[in-house]
Amino acid sequence: MKIIILGAGQVGASVAGALVSEANDITVVDTDVKRLQELQVRLDLRTVAGQASHPEVLLRAGAEDADMILAVTNSDETNMAACRVAATLFHTPTKVARVRAVEYLNYPQLFSAQAFDVDVLISPEQLVTNYVQRLIEFPGALQVLDFARGLVQLVAVRTYHGGPLVGRELRELREHMPGVETRVVALFRRGQSIVPQGDTVIEANDEVFFIAATKHCRAVMSELRRLDNPYKRITIAGGGNIGKRLAMALENAYQVKLIEHNAGRARAIAEELHNTTVLHGDATDEELLREENIEECDIFCALTNDDEDNILSAMLAKRLGARKVMALINRAAYTDLMESGAIDIAISPQQTMIGSLLAHIRRGDVAVVHSLRRGAAEAIEAVAHGDHKSSHVVGRAIEDIKLPAGVTIGAIVRGDQVLIAHHDTVIQAEDHVILFLVDKKRIHEVERLFQVGVTFI
Repeated sequence: MKIIILGAGQVGASVAGALVSEANDITVVDTDVKRLQELQVRLDLRTVAGQASHPEVLLRAGAEDADMILAVTNSDETNMAACRVAATLFHTPTKVARVRAVEYLNYPQLFSAQAFDVDVLISPEQLVTNYVQRLIEFPGALQVLDFARGLVQLVAVRTYHGGPLVGRELRELREHMPGVETRVVALFRRGQSIVPQGDTVIEANDEVFFIAATKHCRAVMSELRRLDNPYKRITIAGGGNIGKRLAMALENAYQVKLIEHNAGRARAIAEELHNTTVLHGDATDEELLREENIEECDIFCALTNDDEDNILSAMLAKRLGARKVMALINRAAYTDLMESGAIDIAISPQQTMIGSLLAHIRRGDVAVVHSLRRGAAEAIEAVAHGDHKSSHVVGRAIEDIKLPAGVTIGAIVRGDQVLIAHHDTVIQAEDHVILFLVDKKRIHEVERLFQVGVTFI
C-alpha cells in the first residue's frame, strides 16, 4: 500500500516505523529537514521537505497515486486542509486526520465530504483517555481492549504467587468457573512467548492475555490474580487535553484531584469541572504530594506532556504510598524500562493510536486492530465473508483452518452471541472472528485467510 504520512513528529515517526515493517511504500512529509534525515537513516522510506497542505508538496510526495494520506502534524488546521487538498486535486481514496481540538471535534459536519472530506478522524487524546478509563474500571489489569461493539474484551493480567490457578494447568480454568466461557490466547513468561495449551502450567509473574464476554472478565481475572479493590481516590498530574478529559469522565463516579502547574490553566479547568479538586502546583513536588495525602490515593495518573516529569512524579507518588501509579510515556525506550520497575503501567500514546490506524490499512474486512507489546503483537477483529468455496475460513471448523504459527482464534461474535473458540467451532459467513497474533509479521498470512476469492480449489 502506498501511504503518505504528513508530520514526522512522535506520532508520525511511530506510525512510519510500524508501517514500514509491513512492506508498505511510505513517504513522510515535514518542514523539519533534520528530523526527516534522522528518520531516513533509521527506516526504509522516502521523505519530502515542505508544508504538508501545499499541493506541490503533496505532488512531490506522490499523492497522484497514493492509497492513503495520514495527516498527523501538530496542527489540526494543516491536517484538515491537507485532506481537503488531497481529495480535491488527487482523489486520494482514504484520508486520515489527527484532530485534537474539542472545538473542531464538537462539529462532525466539518469532516464530511462537502467540507474537509476526512474519512477517518483520530483524536489521540481521546483514545488515550478511553484507554486509561478502562484500566481504572478494571483494577489490576495491564490492558483492557474492546471488540465487537464492547461485547468481548481482551484482558492482560500479571499472575501473582498464591493465585488460585498459579501452579495449575490452564484446563483447570473451566473447572474453577463452570458456566463461564473464556480462552487464554497468549502467555508471556520472562518476556518470551509460550503457546497456551491445556496442559500449560501457569507460573507467578506470567503475563496472561485472555478473552471473554465482557460480563465475565472480572470473574476470570479473579482466578488469575487477587482482585484489587475498586479504585475510589484518583490523582491526575497534568491538566492538558488528556488530564482534563479524564477528570471530566471520572469526576462523577470517583474522588478526583487534578494537579496543574500553570496557574491560568488551573483556574480555567476549575471552572469547567464541577466535582474535581483542582490544585495549582508541581506534581514532582514531594511536599505538595504529602500535603494532599498521596498515601491514600488508589491510583496516580501522570499525564503531562513531559516524559521525565511523568516518570519522576509517578515514581515519587509510588514511594510516598500511592497504591498504583501509571505514566504517559512517549519514548519507547523509556516505556520498556519503566514498566519493569517502579511504575505499574506505562502508557504509550503512539501504540494506542496505531491500532486505530491499522484497522484502515489491513486488507480484507478488519473491524478492529489493537497493537500490543510495543507493536510486536496484535489482536484483530476480522469479518468472515463468502462461503465454503470462496473463503478459507467460512464453513470450516477451527481445527481445519491452517492458522499461521503463533496465531490463535479466541472468540467469535455472531450477531449479539459471543462464542469462545473451541477446536470444533465452525465459522459462518459474517461472523466477527477475534484473533491474537504473537508475531505481527504473520499479519499478511491472516489477511489472506479472510480475503474472498472467486473459488478455492
